[in-house]
Amino acid sequence: MIKTLCTAFILCSVLAPTHAAEIQWQGFIAQGLIKTTDDSFVEFNDDISAHLTEVGINTRFRLAPALRVAAQVVYLDGGNRYPHGARLDYLFIDWNFYSSLDWQANLYLGRFKNQHWLYSATRDVPFTRPSIVLPQSVYFDAFRDIAVSSDGAAFQARHSNAYGDFTFNWSYGITPISDQQHRILLGRDVLGKTSQNYDHKASLYWQPELSRINLGVSLIETGFSYKKQSEQNYTNAEFSVQRFMLHMGYQQEHWELALEVQQERLQFDGFFAPSFSQDHLGQAGYLLFQYRPTVNWRWFSFIDYSVNNKDDRHGKHIAADSAGQIPDYFAYQHTVASGFNVDLTAKLSLSAEVHWVKGVGRLSPIIVPDRVNNPTEYWQLYALQLMYRF
Repeated sequence: MIKTLCTAFILCSVLAPTHAAEIQWQGFIAQGLIKTTDDSFVEFNDDISAHLTEVGINTRFRLAPALRVAAQVVYLDGGNRYPHGARLDYLFIDWNFYSSLDWQANLYLGRFKNQHWLYSATRDVPFTRPSIVLPQSVYFDAFRDIAVSSDGAAFQARHSNAYGDFTFNWSYGITPISDQQHRILLGRDVLGKTSQNYDHKASLYWQPELSRINLGVSLIETGFSYKKQSEQNYTNAEFSVQRFMLHMGYQQEHWELALEVQQERLQFDGFFAPSFSQDHLGQAGYLLFQYRPTVNWRWFSFIDYSVNNKDDRHGKHIAADSAGQIPDYFAYQHTVASGFNVDLTAKLSLSAEVHWVKGVGRLSPIIVPDRVNNPTEYWQLYALQLMYRF
């Protein structure tokens, strides 16, 4: 897909008007310290860690009045949260193929950004996130690269009328899964290959006329395959995830609220044995409050709730089914977090936050739980990050 996009980009450059393309670019460097207690979220120990590095450059080229190309390359080091190293977050053609007073429609081709959730299109830049570590119920760090972008096609239509502003998003594609990503999702000792077969999303947002509220609904379906290596006991497997989400954002001059809730169905066949099958519904959501007493200061707090199986909210079944090998607190994860951000200069910001967590249900790996490095139900996270934009 990326090779196809590069070819298309060259063709667009040749066919575009002869005047110089309008180029906009910016970047960021963020470095911090992070510490957690009795868990494997970042490290396998309780030491203060410098694995909180984000470096990125993004650009946008205007090739014609209705045709643009956007791209971002980042380097990330988040410890166990996501794969370490450089990656191409997105590279896509943005074609505004229809525009009128009431309608605007865009087609995106390439490695396009996920625009379906409240923060899915802004989570990749530290300055545009509400917190250093987002609520894991919805913005699961182990799925960061899979959730940020996909290789394929996306469509957006915006319409304004007497009832307000409507935005419809649709996308279809796949995300390549690296060996690092495979180990994060399935387990460090699980050999083999994981691939995404498809990722299909659709969402609809509505902002009533003269209102500060934004309401949305989204549907997601994605499929994965696992191919085992012959010398290991695990078998080939097929995974399917279906998610139904509701979104709400509300903004005032000095404060704002964000609420997202979801029900997620996880089905998989195989892996532990050829005849093994599992199908259950998980539920999750968060409520985030932000307050800006001055232009330079912002405070936030959120509560975050997640259960992997709505019929086993306290983990009694998971403990019984595993003969006590997997503790009950692997079935859920509930968090209360608070922190602040201060703009030291126009380009330099400092963020700090603390999370109090019960359960490890949103820690990776998600298929073969890491019991050794997550020995307790209650744990904390402390993070401090300095961010510079250029």
